[in-house]
Amino acid sequence: MRYHVKIEVSLKPGHSDPEGETTARLLKELGYRVEAVNVGKVYNVVLEAASRKEAKTKAEEMCKRLLANPTKDDYAIAIEEEK
Repeated sequence: MRYHVKIEVSLKPGHSDPEGETTARLLKELGYRVEAVNVGKVYNVVLEAASRKEAKTKAEEMCKRLLANPTKDDYAIAIEEEK
C-alpha cells in the first residue's frame, strides 16, 4: 500500500534560528508587524508499507537516521493512505 507522509522538522526551543531572525528583520523593514519567524523544513514522502503502523515506523526511522538532528530538532509526522 502507498502512503503519503508529511514530516515537519523544526528547531527545538532555545536553539538559535539565524534564518528566521533574518527573515523577521527583513519583514519588519518591509513594514510587516511580525514578532518572530521560525524556519523549518517539510518533507513530503511517498512510501510503500504494509500498514499505517509500518509507514509510521519507517517515517520515524527516516527522522532518526537522516532528516532530524535529535539534539536540536523536533519533528511531526502526518500519514495519509493513498486512495
